[in-house]
Amino acid sequence: MSSLRTSYDFTLPRGYVDGQGRLHRTGTMRLATARDELEPLRDPLVTGPDDPRLTILVLTRVIEKLGDLELITSHEIEGLFAVDLAFLQDFYGVINFGDQEEFDALVSAQRSTRLLGVEDERPTSAPSDPATADEGEAEEGDDARPSLRRAVEELPRRAQ
Repeated sequence: MSSLRTSYDFTLPRGYVDGQGRLHRTGTMRLATARDELEPLRDPLVTGPDDPRLTILVLTRVIEKLGDLELITSHEIEGLFAVDLAFLQDFYGVINFGDQEEFDALVSAQRSTRLLGVEDERPTSAPSDPATADEGEAEEGDDARPSLRRAVEELPRRAQ
């Protein structure tokens, strides 16, 4: 008998630093429900499905645990380093819409990256031949770090 896995452990690349200076890197994210994706759209601050705040609110709903924090709010998610937010967006997409192979690839890419905080003192290097590197894979070369994100999503700017 097979059961559906609904919660997944993760480790943030850098980690969330709380108000007391404590670092929180490990956590658990559960699968999203339709309500998790719909309820944030009712928030008066969210202007539509392309609003970046929507991501924050959805992650707030599906992250069950982050370090030893008792409560995860939008304040904590907004306080994440950009690389950690990008990782959580990828993680959310893979556990909710991907397959086991994509999950394994994301976890493997994270484990093999040297982006683990201040202990990494190796300089960032460009690919040996920039002409052969794909736009979204500029960090992948012979000795370069694997990229956690193959491409950065561009968010549309609001007309001012």
